[in-house]
Amino acid sequence: MKHQVNDLAMFGGSSVFAQPLFVGRPSVGDRSRFFERLSQVLDRQWLTNNGPLVREFEGRIAEVAGVEHCVAVCNATAALQLLHRALGVRGEIIMPSMTYVATAHSARMAGLTPVFCDVDPLTGCLDPAAVESALSERTSAVLGVHLWGQPCAVEDLTKVADRHRLTLTFDAAHALGCTEQGRPIGGFGEAEVFSFHATKVVNSFEGGAVVTGNAALADELRALRAFGAADGAIRSVGTNAKLSEAGAAMGLTSLEAFPATVRHNRANLKAYRTELDALPGVRVLPFDESASANCQYAVALIDAEVTGVHRDLLVRALAAENVIAQKYFSPACHQLEPYAGAVRLPNTERLAEQVIALPTGPATSVEQVRLVGELLRYLVSHGPELSARVGR
Repeated sequence: MKHQVNDLAMFGGSSVFAQPLFVGRPSVGDRSRFFERLSQVLDRQWLTNNGPLVREFEGRIAEVAGVEHCVAVCNATAALQLLHRALGVRGEIIMPSMTYVATAHSARMAGLTPVFCDVDPLTGCLDPAAVESALSERTSAVLGVHLWGQPCAVEDLTKVADRHRLTLTFDAAHALGCTEQGRPIGGFGEAEVFSFHATKVVNSFEGGAVVTGNAALADELRALRAFGAADGAIRSVGTNAKLSEAGAAMGLTSLEAFPATVRHNRANLKAYRTELDALPGVRVLPFDESASANCQYAVALIDAEVTGVHRDLLVRALAAENVIAQKYFSPACHQLEPYAGAVRLPNTERLAEQVIALPTGPATSVEQVRLVGELLRYLVSHGPELSARVGR
């Protein structure tokens, strides 16, 4: 490892890792099984348009989510847009700013006005009290985000929505297989949306889905994803948001690997906590070991006032060592150009300055995690020296 600051790769030393470690390398599963499925698709010559693998994938995801209906689509951004449209949401929709910008963009593209409010400083999830404060006469909906797989304050958000007669939905892009008070994520609010992007814990190359217990809503979503077609006729305005059979083949294969992926992620997160929990100024977000958690993200918060080194400089130093950490999510949505200037959110802004997602997933071994932890400990313990060196 490193013995002095000059040994760091950003100052000309050798990188700790010969090959890059990434956040969110695809969980592919059994390649032979995937190719077998893909061969069946080609034999059937049924490549899209609600094929048998899409329907099988929808059934499997509905089981994981504990709901009756799953509508698979081409990506989670489209899923959110279609959900807003199907529910007839208008005016303002309250959401957290600590999320990927697709959450906000999908609302804006559906003709809604995103209203950002602050989050719980410990979890980064939507603060129900802040939701109450953000209400206006134009508010029609609340969209919670299960950030980094941590469930929102579902019960309290449900009370707020019921009290003010608001539509409540959830962006569950990070939360497949997670639970809240013993119930699977997927069955809360009017509906929830999963992502099956290549970086997610289960992937279908690109993909997403809306899960719900509402049969009429599911039927409307199926029509909307297929040009507004239902019963062989165009009944309404729709778009083309279908998931292909090739995507479903990948989704099913990746889903079969899901239990092993979760076990691996949990072991990695435990290793990060062992390496970093005693490090002043660094807090690794824990997970409830008594509940289901996919541990897809290994997230730490870096307090520069304690460490003497800013999160951004640590990300640069890690990248030089081939540790490709991510700032999920910094800047926060309300700090981005399309939305900037409307509001100040102190808890969100503090988290956006501190958050760092570290490499994990099946492509990252526990031993590699230990080396990343050792490297991060070195960087933080030499934080003031590193900051001064870069400043010069």
